[in-house]
Amino acid sequence: ARFWQKVLFDLGHVHSDEPYHRLFNQGYIQAPAFTDERGAYVDATEVVQDGDTHLHKGHPVRREYGKMGKSLKNSVTPDEIYAEYGADTLRLYEMSMGPLDQDRPWDTTAIVGSHRLLQRIWRMVVDEETGRTRVRDQDLDPTTQRRLHQMIAKVRSDMEGLRFNTAISAITEFNNHLTKTFADSPVPAGAVEPMLLLLAPLAPHIAEELWSRLGHRESLAHEPLPEADPDLVAEDTVEMVIQVNGKVRDRAQVPAGVSGAEAEALALASPKVQAHLSGGQPRKVIVRAPKLVNVVV
Repeated sequence: ARFWQKVLFDLGHVHSDEPYHRLFNQGYIQAPAFTDERGAYVDATEVVQDGDTHLHKGHPVRREYGKMGKSLKNSVTPDEIYAEYGADTLRLYEMSMGPLDQDRPWDTTAIVGSHRLLQRIWRMVVDEETGRTRVRDQDLDPTTQRRLHQMIAKVRSDMEGLRFNTAISAITEFNNHLTKTFADSPVPAGAVEPMLLLLAPLAPHIAEELWSRLGHRESLAHEPLPEADPDLVAEDTVEMVIQVNGKVRDRAQVPAGVSGAEAEALALASPKVQAHLSGGQPRKVIVRAPKLVNVVV
C-alpha cells in the first residue's frame, strides 16, 4: 500500500507521498501443527485427538505450535468461521485474543465467547419473542451514566493505542451492567446508542443492523464517536487493598483523593490488621494511596 501510494503521488493522482505515520508490527497468530514419524507436517484439520494422543489417518503424530500458515499446514479457513459464526464474531475474537503486538495462540473453541457477547448485545436491544426493540428514550440513572462515560473514555483510549482486546473488555463490562440493570425493563437509548457507535469499528455488521432497528435512517458510519465527560469518568471512591507483610488481609472503599496519612490511619484501624499487630506498632507502613497500604510487622 505504501509503494502504490508513492507511485500515485509520482503520477500526480494523490497529494501526499507518505500514507502512514508509524510502523506497528503485529504478533503472529499461532496454532497447533503436527508432524509424522518422518518429521513432515500433516494437515492439522485431519488430525483427531484420542486421549493424550493425536492421530493422523490412524498414525500417531507429534504436536507443536507455530505461526499459522501453509508451510505448517495449520491454517484455519476464514470461510468456515464465517459460515458458522459470522464475520463479526471472527473479527471480535481475533482482536480479543491479546495485545496486538504479541504472538497469540489460536483456539477455535474460544470463538464461542465472542459469539455469545454479540448474542447478549442483540438480545439486550431486540426482544427475541416479538422482534421489537427493547430500547426507550429515558433518563439514565447516575450509576449507568457514570459507567457509560467511563466506558467511552476507556474504549477511545484503547482504540487510539491499538489495545483492541481491552476495548472489547470495557464494552463487555458495560453491556453486562445494562443486562443486569434493565433485565425486566426497557434499556435507555442514551446508553445503548453510544455503545453501538464504539462497537461498530470492532463488529460493524451487527452494530449497523441494530442502529437501523433503533430507527436511524443514516448509517452510523457518519456519526462521530461519543465523547466522555471528564467529571463523570473520575471515580468518587476506589477500593484500597490492605496488606500485612505483603499478604492481602482487608479491603476498604476510600475517597479517590484520600491522602497517604488518611489511608495509613484507615489501614491501621482495620480489625484484621490489629489482629496481626497484637497491640504493638508496625515496623513500617508502605502507602500507595489510594490503591494500596502494606503494613510490615
